[in-house]
Amino acid sequence: MPQLNPAPWFTILVFSWLVFLTVIPPKVLKFTFNNEPTPMSTKKTPTEPWNWPWH
Repeated sequence: MPQLNPAPWFTILVFSWLVFLTVIPPKVLKFTFNNEPTPMSTKKTPTEPWNWPWH
């Protein structure tokens, strides 16, 4: 039963993962996000307690 011999399949698996880990991350990381969130203002609004009607 040759499918139980892990020698060729394990090397193919490791090699394919090495290719994926060296090729794909640079392609993904070269994208820049144009819509970075910027705060509208740095002034903090005062918090007010909630008015619970049943108290």
